[in-house]
Amino acid sequence: MIPRALSPRRPAGTCAMPRHVLAAVMVVMGGTNGTTWAATLTPVPSPPGGPSPAHAAGPRTRHLAASTAPATTDVRTSATTPALTHEHISVTQAHPHGHQPGGGLLREEKAPKSVSTIGTDFMDKQAPSATAFDMVAMLPGANVATSDPLGFSPQTNINVRGMGGDSIGYLLEGMPLNDIAYYNGYPGQFADTENYQTVSLAQGAADLDAPVLNAAGGLMEMTFRDPAEHAGGYADVSYGSYNTNREFLRLETGTLGHTGIRGFVSYSHGYTDNWRGAGHDERQHIDFKFLRDWGNDNRISLIGTWNTMVASYYPLVDKADWKQSGPFGAANNLARTYDPNDAAGGADYAPLYRQPERIFYVAAPSHFNLTHGLRLKMTPYAQWSYGNDPSGTTLADAGMYAEGQATPRGVPGVDDLVRANWTQNSYRAGVNATLDWHIANHDLVLGAWYDYSDDNEKQPFTAVSANGTAADIWVDRISRTILTPDGRQLQAGGFHSIAQTNALYAGDRMTFLHRRLHLEVGFKDVMLDRHGSTTDAAWNQTNVSSNTSIPLPRMAISYQITPRHQVFFNTTTSFRTPDESALFTTYSPITGALDPSRVKNQYSVSEELGYRYSGTWLMGGVTLFNYDFTNREIQTTIDVNNATVASTLNGGGQTTRGVDVEVGTHPWHHWSPYLSGEYLHATIDNDISANGDLLPTRGLTAVNSPTLQASAGLSYDDGHFFGMASVKYVGHQYATFMNDERLSDHTTGNLAFGYRMDSHYFLSRPEFRMNFINITNQHYLSGVAAPTFNARDTTGVHGTTIAGQAPTYYVGGGLAVLFTASTGF
Repeated sequence: MIPRALSPRRPAGTCAMPRHVLAAVMVVMGGTNGTTWAATLTPVPSPPGGPSPAHAAGPRTRHLAASTAPATTDVRTSATTPALTHEHISVTQAHPHGHQPGGGLLREEKAPKSVSTIGTDFMDKQAPSATAFDMVAMLPGANVATSDPLGFSPQTNINVRGMGGDSIGYLLEGMPLNDIAYYNGYPGQFADTENYQTVSLAQGAADLDAPVLNAAGGLMEMTFRDPAEHAGGYADVSYGSYNTNREFLRLETGTLGHTGIRGFVSYSHGYTDNWRGAGHDERQHIDFKFLRDWGNDNRISLIGTWNTMVASYYPLVDKADWKQSGPFGAANNLARTYDPNDAAGGADYAPLYRQPERIFYVAAPSHFNLTHGLRLKMTPYAQWSYGNDPSGTTLADAGMYAEGQATPRGVPGVDDLVRANWTQNSYRAGVNATLDWHIANHDLVLGAWYDYSDDNEKQPFTAVSANGTAADIWVDRISRTILTPDGRQLQAGGFHSIAQTNALYAGDRMTFLHRRLHLEVGFKDVMLDRHGSTTDAAWNQTNVSSNTSIPLPRMAISYQITPRHQVFFNTTTSFRTPDESALFTTYSPITGALDPSRVKNQYSVSEELGYRYSGTWLMGGVTLFNYDFTNREIQTTIDVNNATVASTLNGGGQTTRGVDVEVGTHPWHHWSPYLSGEYLHATIDNDISANGDLLPTRGLTAVNSPTLQASAGLSYDDGHFFGMASVKYVGHQYATFMNDERLSDHTTGNLAFGYRMDSHYFLSRPEFRMNFINITNQHYLSGVAAPTFNARDTTGVHGTTIAGQAPTYYVGGGLAVLFTASTGF
C-alpha cells in the first residue's frame, strides 16, 4: 500500500519508515504531473528487538511510485544501513492536480444507491462563475436548462430522470437550501465555485437522515473545502465576453494560536451584460468556514453564505416567436429604451424587470465521538432571504379599487403604467441530529429533524415616472409604493404562511460475510403543519391550514463480489408536498371557495439495481431504475367564476423507467476520458382532468423527459499544461402532456485550457486559463420553462373542446469566452 502521507487524495500524514527506504522515497520527491513533494525526517528510536518484519522488508518501490508515475530508478540499500533507528517521514503533496478519475467527474463510490461526485480536478477547470448546476450537467440523468452562458442568471433549472428542480433536495454540509415556499434551488446563491470541495448528485432518493421534504428526484450535496492549517489565501480575476468581469479573494487564517481553530473568509464580485437583449447582472458574495477538530473524528464547524444580486430578466419564448425572431428579435427581448407608445405601452422596458435578491445562511455542522462506538452528528442552521420579482404592467381600476373612488396615491390616473412587484421575505431555522451506535456488525441510526419557516409574499405596485424609471427596486419602503386613499398599500394580493416540520427516523446498517454484504433498513416519519392567510386586492383575508404525516420506509443491499466488483439494490419511498402557494390557490369547483383539503401529496416508490467496477485503470457503473408515482402534482390554471386562478391538480399516476451509465479512467499519460448516458422512458398513467373534461393523456410521454442523453469529456493535466473538452447531447423532450409540442434535441460543447506555473516568491502556482462556453455558438432552446396540457385545441374524452395554450422555453446562452488568472499565496 502507498503510505497514507503519499496519497494525493489525502492530507499530509506521517508514516514510520526505515532509513534504507529513504532513497526509494526520494525517487518520487520530484513528483510527476508537475507535483511538488516536501519531506521531513524525524529520527525515532527503534522498538526493543529491532525493526518489525514489515519494516525490515521495507515497502516496495513500485508501490511508492504507483500514485505518481512508474519509477525507473532501481534503488538499492547498503548492507551497512543501521537497523536500530526509524524515521517518521511526513510527505505533503502541495499541488494535487490531475489525479482524479475521469478528470474529476468520477469517484469510487460504495453506497448502495446511484450517486455521482464531482471533484476539484473538474471544478478547477471550469469558469469561476459556473454554478453547482453547471458542475453536474455532465452527470448521468442531469438535464440542466440555462438562460445565460456564464451562470449569472437565476433563470435556470435542472431535471433529473425527468423530475424537476423542485423535486430535488439541496444540501450544503447538511444544511437544506431549497426555497421554503416553492422547493426550487437557486445555485447562484449557494456558494462560490472556488470554495467547493465536492458536489455530488444522488440521482435516486435522498439519504435517510437528509433534512429535505421534496427529494423524490434525488439529492444534490455540496461540501466546502476545509480551512488550511497555515495562513495564506487564494485570488483570481476574470474578464471576458459581454463585459464580464469577476474578482475573487479568499483569506486563510491558519491555526489561531493554540486554540486549534482555523478558518477562511472569501469575497467575490461579478458583473456581466446580457448576452441577448437589454440588461445586466451584478453579484456580490461572501462565504466563510471556521473549524475546530480534535481527538478521534471530533469537529465543530461554522459555515455561512451571504449573497446579494441584482439580476436582469431573459423573457421566456414560445415556439412561434422563436421561429420568427430567434434569440435576438425584439419579440423575445426587453426594450433598451423607454417608449410609452410602443406595442407594449412601455411595459417591456428592461429596468422595470430588475430582480434584486439578498440571502444569509449560517450553519454549525458538528461531529462528536461520545464514547466507543457511539457518534453524534448535529447541524443547527438559520436562514434569511428577501427578493423581488417585478415586471411592467398597466394598473386598471377594474378589480383593483372601486370605480368612482379617489385615485390611488402616486398614480395620475387609471390604466397607467406601473411596476408590479412580487416580494418574498423568508425566515427559516432548524436542527438535524443523528445518533449512530456501532455494535458488533450493526450501525444503529436514530435521529430527528425540526424545521420552522416563515414566508411572507406581497404584490404591491410602484409608479413609473415619465422617463420610465420606478423608485426603490427593493420595495423596502411602503411610502414609495402606490397607496389606497386611506393610506394602505395597494396590493394585487399576498399571503403569509408558517410551516413546521418534525421528522423522526431510525435505521440499521448491517454487515455480513466479512463486510462484503451490506444490508440497510430504515424508516422515516415526516409530520408537516402549514397554516397561513391570504389577502386579496380588497383586503379580504382568508385563513387556511394543512397537516400531513407521511411514513417513508426504505431498504438497500450491496454485495462486494471482489474488491473491484460491486452490485447493489435499493427501494425507497419519497413524497413531495405541493407548493406553498397551492394552499391559497386551490379552489373547490363546486363552491368556488378556497379548499386546501383538495391538495394531495405526491408519493413515489422507487427501485434501483446497479453494478460498479473500480479497477486500477478503468472505473464505472450502470444503474437500472424504476419509479411509480401516485398523485403526480401538476401546476396549472383553472376558471373559477369567470376568473383565471392558479391551481394544483392531481395528475394521477406516472411510471418512469430507464438506465444510467457512466465510465471513466484514471489518468493515463495525463489523459482522463469520461463518458455518461441515460435512456429514459416516462409515461403518464392517467387521463388528466381539464375544464370539466379529461384529456386523453394515458400512455403518453411525460414532459421534461428526454429519451436519450449523453456526455463525453476528455481531460489532460500534467501539472503545468492542462485542458478539458466536453460535449453534451440532450434528446427531444415534450413540452405538453398531450405530446403535441416538443423541444428539439440539442448538442453543446465547452473547452478549457491553461498553464500552471511553478511557485515564485510568495505566489503559489500562478495559473492562466481560458474557458469557451458553447464553443460552436449554438442558438437553441435549453429547456421547458412552463409546460402546458395541450398546445393545440383538443377534444376531450367526453367531447369538450379544450383550448390549447403554448408552452414557453428557456433560451440557451450563446458563445462566451472568459480569461482567468489565479494564484495562491
